[in-house]
Amino acid sequence: MRISVFSIASLLAAQEWRHYGGDAGGMKYSPLKQITPANVSKLKVAWEFHTGDVSDGKTLPVRSAFEATPLAVDGVLYLTTPFNRLIALDPETGKQLWAFDPKIDRERPFNLYINRGGAYWTDGKAKRIFYGTLDAQLFSIDATTGEPDPAFGNKGSIDLRPGVADKFPTRGYGMTSPPSIYKNLVICGALASDGEPKGPAGDVRAFDAVTGKLVWQFHTVPRAGEFGNDTWEGESWKDRGGVNAWSILSVDQERGIVFLPLTSPSTDLYGGDRKGANLFGDSLVALDAATGKRLWHFQTVHHNIWDYDLPAQPNVIPVMRNGKKIPAVAQITKTGFVFLFDRVTGKPLFDIEERKVPPSEIPGEQAWPTQPFPVKPAPFARQSMRPDELNDLTPESKAFCSKLVEGAVFGELYTPIGLKPTVLFPSTNGGANWGGASYDPETYTLYVNSMEIGFIQRMTKRPAGSIIPYRSQGMQTPNSRFWDKEMIPCQRPPWGTLAAIDMNTGEYKWRSTLGVIDSLLAKGIPPTGTSNLGGSIVTAGGLVFIGATNDGRFRAFDKKSGKELWVHKLPASAHATPATFIGKKTKKQYVVIAAGGGNKYNDTYSDTLIAFVLP
Repeated sequence: MRISVFSIASLLAAQEWRHYGGDAGGMKYSPLKQITPANVSKLKVAWEFHTGDVSDGKTLPVRSAFEATPLAVDGVLYLTTPFNRLIALDPETGKQLWAFDPKIDRERPFNLYINRGGAYWTDGKAKRIFYGTLDAQLFSIDATTGEPDPAFGNKGSIDLRPGVADKFPTRGYGMTSPPSIYKNLVICGALASDGEPKGPAGDVRAFDAVTGKLVWQFHTVPRAGEFGNDTWEGESWKDRGGVNAWSILSVDQERGIVFLPLTSPSTDLYGGDRKGANLFGDSLVALDAATGKRLWHFQTVHHNIWDYDLPAQPNVIPVMRNGKKIPAVAQITKTGFVFLFDRVTGKPLFDIEERKVPPSEIPGEQAWPTQPFPVKPAPFARQSMRPDELNDLTPESKAFCSKLVEGAVFGELYTPIGLKPTVLFPSTNGGANWGGASYDPETYTLYVNSMEIGFIQRMTKRPAGSIIPYRSQGMQTPNSRFWDKEMIPCQRPPWGTLAAIDMNTGEYKWRSTLGVIDSLLAKGIPPTGTSNLGGSIVTAGGLVFIGATNDGRFRAFDKKSGKELWVHKLPASAHATPATFIGKKTKKQYVVIAAGGGNKYNDTYSDTLIAFVLP
């Protein structure tokens, strides 16, 4: 029997983790089967690697968030660090092969020190890792040597600010998520400051992988004469900040489509100066990957005034309809919805209804009268609560939360924040966040983790002459979340879940509690779930692996039943998405996860990448 070169290449790719999401479309699925429900309990630590890049915010100006997912390509593991270094490791021993340091200014007050990973590109000869930095440099690094490619841009890098941030030289702009690759194009979103109405543009751009030259630029806020410009009142579109893709893009390589998960126009919680639906804010946008031309879009939130931006990589997936396999794309949201579309036409594959939502009481604000609600699947996150659902697990928490909500309004989803303290679910961190969902193409099942945390805020009038007349004000809780001073949520549990959804039918297969709070366990209270940041992966071996939880643990669940099968205590919480691959020498399946803790959720910090393997 003759095996084609293509088949061998496909087999090798299946044993690796060549993209942030496993494949270019972000399914986060691996066909590997060595580790199974029968033997996962035997997993042990193969090695640990310490990057040295960690900050608790006491010596350096901000804290670190180790959210990276490494790439496994051609027998090398490529990892980015919170200080934006790129490190190559031996994937079977954790030994460092080389490291590249872009030398970001660590004294700058970034939001967090953070980088979620790089992207691999090859033309069959040259091999490159592309990644962006907090200070807006896009690097092309030789995957073999760790040296910048002298032919790319200015001796290996290009400055991303020109063309988008020229008018705002002091405002933040950079990359925290990996670019996407389509043929010889490096397609980049960005993190852009959104604290003021005007700021750097959130445009998505494609650069030539060899030269670094700009190939196309998509205006995320349409300019005069462009489709969607009429969704902005007057000239409110001009120099509008936000509407950027800070999260991860997805590519349908076969059809040449790139999918953008776009965010809110700035400012996040007040839109009186930008009346209208505000395209392409909070939209899933499909572009021709070769040209940047818009193919279709769907806006998940009209005139967003809740910071409910699209945080997660779209999942490019197959689904079945009437016995026929349909190319689809799923977008999960902070609000707890899953939107599912035919990825070629943009037609919803489950009906979406425009439903009336409450108006705003803020003078000058004009909330959009309706919002889109998918009929299926049902929401995977809590979207409201009643006052009688306050957490009563401990007297201390009940007393604090009862005091917190005195005089507060308990809103439904899309209730605008008012002049009184307003309790809303989910919080601005979700629901779902950048960790996204994983998908099993064999069983057509989507796995999505969610944090069940609300937020409590009110709008307050600003002094005369302020840039905008109203701003949001949080209450006296960490990060304005709806929890007590120990970050125990104010509503009854569960506070973190992992769910499996049949995407052919839109029905749930199971929903499991995700995470524990150790102080409550010590009091004999059963697992409640906990806040979580990071995503899951699913394997053909029958497992869903996930860190994410704010309890310092890494877990494996049975993908069929949702039963928790394995738990490993980490040096810090793993606010990251894992990866899995086969070692070239040992032929064993490894699972790796970044355990950095910290972030905005806890005070335990680490710099550890941990690999697990069967004995």
